[in-house]
Amino acid sequence: MAVFVALGAFLMTLAGGWTAQRVTDRRHLVLGLAGGLMLGVVGLDLLPEALRAAGREIFGVPAALLLFVAGFLLAHLVERLLAARRAAHGADEHDHRAPEVGLTAAAAMVGHSAMDGVAIGAAFQVGGGMALAVALAVIAHDFADGFNTYTITSLYGNARRKAVFMLVADAVAPVVGAASTLFFTIPEAALGGYLGLFGGVLLYLAAAEILPEAHHEHPARSTLLCTVAGAAFIWLVVGLAG
Repeated sequence: MAVFVALGAFLMTLAGGWTAQRVTDRRHLVLGLAGGLMLGVVGLDLLPEALRAAGREIFGVPAALLLFVAGFLLAHLVERLLAARRAAHGADEHDHRAPEVGLTAAAAMVGHSAMDGVAIGAAFQVGGGMALAVALAVIAHDFADGFNTYTITSLYGNARRKAVFMLVADAVAPVVGAASTLFFTIPEAALGGYLGLFGGVLLYLAAAEILPEAHHEHPARSTLLCTVAGAAFIWLVVGLAG
């Protein structure tokens, strides 16, 4: 049953990516919405779950928050190193967008989607209302995952075929993750740590790259409204799932 529910996540991910492709003439709105969706996913979904799952503290600070900060710094470090390498090979010093950053971020989204599938499988092992709540949350926010995966890959200058490839990989990932729970389970503390780390990476991409790019290209009120709408949508999803 968990695998069939994950197929719903598969379709929603593809729908999100298709939507991102079809609105290229309103790129600033796409980026504004993507930034809001990512902000909502981090603050309203990933971090609360990470804090719950990885409850222990390290030197007075929750482990999930330490990994959250580490993820943010890791994303910043990777981007700076790749930008420096491009500059050393003669790229425009003002162009800091290395395609590898987009592919790395999209690969992280794929990994997160696989963990979504694991969450579905684990919820069905628990049974009852837990399975329905988790399935609803995953399927609904996988639309945002597909939207963001395609947007991030394209934003960093990757060819359309690479963006589509990463989108398809992101769509397949929850099905694979759900199927894996037939054979093994992931310790809750490890899952919480992963969510914290991934949340830091996503927040960096949203705050340092996607939102500034959206407002630089078209600093309109509609862009800001799309950002707010993206965060509000995730809030709605989390509330309905709860």
